[in-house]
Amino acid sequence: MYSIRRCFAVLILLLAVSGGASAQDTPAEEDFFPILDVNSPEGYVLEVGGLAVLPNGDLGVATRRGDILIVENPTSNNPYFRRFASGLHEVLGLAYKDGALYCAQRGELTRLEDTTMDGKADVIETVYSWPLSGHYHEYSYGPLIAPDGSFYVSGNVAFGDQQWWRGESRVPWRGWMMRISEEGQMKPWATGMRSPAGLGWVDGQLFYAENQGDWIGSGGLWHVEEGDFMGHPAGLRWTDRPNAPLSMTMEDLYAHVDPRYNKDENGNYIKPENIQHEEDYKTMFELQEQLPALKTPAVWLPHGILGISNSDILEIPEGHFGPFEGQLLVGDQGQSKIMRVDMEKVNGTYQGAALDFRSGFQSGVLRMAWADDGSLFVGETNRGWGSAGEATEGLQRLVWNQQVPFEMKTVRVKPDGFEITFTRPVDKSTAEDIASYAVSSFIYKYHPVYGSPMVDPAPGDIRGVKVSDDGLSVRLLVDNMRKNYIHHIELDGLRSEEGNHPLLHSSAYYTLKEIPEGSTLSLSEVSRKNTDAADPSAAGKQPEQKEAKEGDDSGPPTYEEVKPLLSQYTCTSCHQTDKRQVGPPFAEIARRNYSNEEMVELMYNPDLSNWPDYATAMPPMTIVPEEEALKIADWINSLD
Repeated sequence: MYSIRRCFAVLILLLAVSGGASAQDTPAEEDFFPILDVNSPEGYVLEVGGLAVLPNGDLGVATRRGDILIVENPTSNNPYFRRFASGLHEVLGLAYKDGALYCAQRGELTRLEDTTMDGKADVIETVYSWPLSGHYHEYSYGPLIAPDGSFYVSGNVAFGDQQWWRGESRVPWRGWMMRISEEGQMKPWATGMRSPAGLGWVDGQLFYAENQGDWIGSGGLWHVEEGDFMGHPAGLRWTDRPNAPLSMTMEDLYAHVDPRYNKDENGNYIKPENIQHEEDYKTMFELQEQLPALKTPAVWLPHGILGISNSDILEIPEGHFGPFEGQLLVGDQGQSKIMRVDMEKVNGTYQGAALDFRSGFQSGVLRMAWADDGSLFVGETNRGWGSAGEATEGLQRLVWNQQVPFEMKTVRVKPDGFEITFTRPVDKSTAEDIASYAVSSFIYKYHPVYGSPMVDPAPGDIRGVKVSDDGLSVRLLVDNMRKNYIHHIELDGLRSEEGNHPLLHSSAYYTLKEIPEGSTLSLSEVSRKNTDAADPSAAGKQPEQKEAKEGDDSGPPTYEEVKPLLSQYTCTSCHQTDKRQVGPPFAEIARRNYSNEEMVELMYNPDLSNWPDYATAMPPMTIVPEEEALKIADWINSLD
């Protein structure tokens, strides 16, 4: 299977390089970024936990099963795998420095070196160790090597016994980022992490990727500075220690947000659930004045849309991946894909836009590393976590075939809206039409519930559009831009000048924390053309669905009728019709014999105990209007 898939991918690559992007009417991701397999030894389960490219171009691979392998000629058709070390404890990170490999095991930062030059590690020594309670969820990630040679390592929280849903820091320094010197001296750096699976350097600054969960409404990228608190309270247990860089306590947080340690009449704890139509919920940004250590994400990655288990962060170097050099790639384990982040600094604050980039990997994307030939190694794993794709593990390469897709290149905030640049010129007739665009904003609750629905949605009124002479940028004049909200920018009606193609990815999610000063556009400078004003079903809008009438025997909606809703509300990110993915197949849900109304209630208040074979809880989908939720439920039940 591996060799067939590799040959097919190589064929796609050669055709694309020699004959244009694709013969398809609408280009797809694979027409620009083919995925190639790196064949592992037959019978070997390659659950990748860490990747590191060595100076000679070989690839170091760490596995969750405790091996470290060296892959010689990793970009060739016949890579050779050599076992460098074994017997380690669930390695979830790997780095190379000064002739040695460093990895984070569950309970220590370890240095491995081959001093006898026989291809195997003969020196395996502890740089620094930390306590373990033995809980299965106490993963450790890293190391990330700092410019001064020190190391950063992050630690997952454990989870409760009866309160299995609540993250706990049972031993120091769970839920923390640790800075460890080359000599093995540890300094607690920041806390508030829940599942900090990805660490990366951006603009010389430390960032990490977080996963949705209790207290974390959605995944995102956080800028980490010494003494920061990222939002999850478990690690605050240790702030009374002399070397802690902040003094904030759990009680400081709970004075503002109820942790909901509630019990039933039998004395059993009650799992916190989302409260629909809740009037007095808090958001993270609303608490920053009262809790100065609290840090909100630089860029939110909306759950279910831009991943569900965000992982590695990697900057695109100069000369790599065409027009996107200097931007960030962020992996996702659950949806087996990679997102792209275009970040900027406004008024001293990091913020920016997140977009989809490449999906379709065979298993969950956990680690990434750049090969010497400019391709991207992608390390994958599934076990215990669940992910899209048919495989439970793997090592693949993402290749740019030198063809440039029609994409948003950058999204930047302006005093009166947004400026979007493109990789190829736009068709001006669609670009000057307000109907081609839509802007809306929303935010997440800050509460002890697992995840959060999108709340406080509001439209942004697009008053005009200015297209550059070369067709490579547009300025959107937008009213109702809200600081500290996520702005969903849709360009569904836009087309390319050449080929009249839609954007490869037409949605961007911009985390707006600061609005810059500067010049603004006047109405006389912009196009105010809006074909929607004359035709409500024109470009950029879906025709209204007909309402079912009493006594209507037309039956449930068809897939084509419900498909726009499944896409709009990201249902298909986690569910397929007949195939198990992150969540159960729609057909399997149908066999549960829920009524339409019961199914809608479960959309709004998911209960993971109904699906014990699935590792990832579904977020409350209260953003779906009841009428449309009932339509989706009616279609699902028709599959039984």
